[in-house]
Amino acid sequence: MRDVPVSAVTDAVARLFMEANYRLPPDVEAAVRAAAESEPWQPARSALETICRNIDVAGEGRFPLCQDTGMVTVWLSVGQEAHFTGGSLCDAVNEGVRRGCRDGYLRASVVGDPLRRKNTGDGAPAVIHCDIVPGDGVKIELMPKGFGSENMSRTAMLKPADGVEGVRAFVLRAVAEAGPNPCPPVALGIGIGGGLDKAAEMAKHALLRPFGEHNPDAYYAALEHELLESVNALGIGPQGFGGRTTALSVAIETYPTHIAGLPVAVNICCHVCRRGCAEV
Repeated sequence: MRDVPVSAVTDAVARLFMEANYRLPPDVEAAVRAAAESEPWQPARSALETICRNIDVAGEGRFPLCQDTGMVTVWLSVGQEAHFTGGSLCDAVNEGVRRGCRDGYLRASVVGDPLRRKNTGDGAPAVIHCDIVPGDGVKIELMPKGFGSENMSRTAMLKPADGVEGVRAFVLRAVAEAGPNPCPPVALGIGIGGGLDKAAEMAKHALLRPFGEHNPDAYYAALEHELLESVNALGIGPQGFGGRTTALSVAIETYPTHIAGLPVAVNICCHVCRRGCAEV
């Protein structure tokens, strides 16, 4: 058994929230810069070059990459031998969000009730997922996600007979209907299986995977590659200006499902695919 003070969780969440908003992960930045260098269509290339300048300015000045600094989702992988001390784990996560929002001068983008719409004023609460794993460590994965792209995400309860063709059609339709609204080039997280809730959670979690890292199952790795090519063939392009780069990455996560169902979710993320990870 290892004692873990919840204050360490608060510190980590605050730091991750701020840093994720100032700097893109290296793999995401590299993908954007590579797209800018290879894009032959001038309007699209100009949009990508502007995005690159924004990345530079944000990183050098520690400014938010986007004015929408996101609603925070946190995945906790908690070792079953870890013992938290000093208070509530979920309270500690939300205090970290509040501190990061305040100290990082990040926009408070969360309302406390979905219909009455009063802003909480501090970016909290986060959406928290928790898994119990072997060991005594605590892993924190954090994603602050803006809602320009979140609003374009979709779920569907397909029939088993729809099969992989139905999944392909649903993904392409979701991206085509989103058009320029999610600030392409985008990253696509896709969840297949489980129930409605599990598919949606997997789709967002898939966005944590580094660009260029494929599903370990060769079948789904091939599907990721195929979908990336098909999405880019839509010709939406950076900020909707056309060109060859509509998506930078496609990542699929799967889970067993019921014999009568085929749940699918597509989580669309803008080019500001922010994420961070720490262990305490």
